[in-house]
Amino acid sequence: MSLLQALILGIVEGVTEFLPVSSTGHLLLTERMLGIDRTEAADAYVIAIQAGAIVAVLGLYRERMVQLLRGIAGRDEAGRRLLVQLVIAFVPAAVLGLLFEKKIDEVLFGLWPVVAAWAIGGGAILLFRGRGGARTLMDVDVRTALLIGLAQCLALWPGTSRSLVTILAALALGLSMPAAVEFSFLLGLETLGAATAYKTLKHGSEMLHAFGPAPIALGFVAAAISAAISVKWLVGWLQSHGMEVFAVWRLVLAAIVAGLLAGGVLSAV
Repeated sequence: MSLLQALILGIVEGVTEFLPVSSTGHLLLTERMLGIDRTEAADAYVIAIQAGAIVAVLGLYRERMVQLLRGIAGRDEAGRRLLVQLVIAFVPAAVLGLLFEKKIDEVLFGLWPVVAAWAIGGGAILLFRGRGGARTLMDVDVRTALLIGLAQCLALWPGTSRSLVTILAALALGLSMPAAVEFSFLLGLETLGAATAYKTLKHGSEMLHAFGPAPIALGFVAAAISAAISVKWLVGWLQSHGMEVFAVWRLVLAAIVAGLLAGGVLSAV
């Protein structure tokens, strides 16, 4: 992997990780376009550089993270309750991901499944035009957390977008847009952090041997910077706009990639 390829993958990862467009789908497409073969090392690489996006969100939500840490220490009851709900929401996708990891990799990690997920997700955004309710982040209870966590399971299908399904589920359950976005991001820190640690521990040596430290470091930094910019923009955008722009992006991209696949320009596997 060249440094230019690492830079591009890092930027794509950072920009798309928390947008409701599916970072996995965009990274799979980018790898095809850059001519990077899908190997265990390459799969581990695109997961490992998620750490950059995680660091960016940790920085942007540092006050909330301090509250959660205070909750762990028993010095903030609201922080403790929120942490419990985040753990509850994390469990369903973690369990299903571990149980069906191999089958998901075999069946769903191709561009045709991604195209289908992009199109379905775009249609879901257009069908769901509600802006949520008035519930705040601290109003999330066990039932709400569990339902959002079950929705997150849908994102095990590449192209679906973890942010999309968790934000839509939170809005449907009456959370306000700011609360839905923040809960989605905080849940993402858990989910992405666990996935990053798992893949890095499992295939880190293969990744380091295949690519060396420089591309990994560059991808991490590029993901962190681009994620910080992307998340700040998204939070501001959703305050006064809906998610329809992401529906258009998903549907247009799905149509373009489907055409390239049908025409043999892109390989489906």
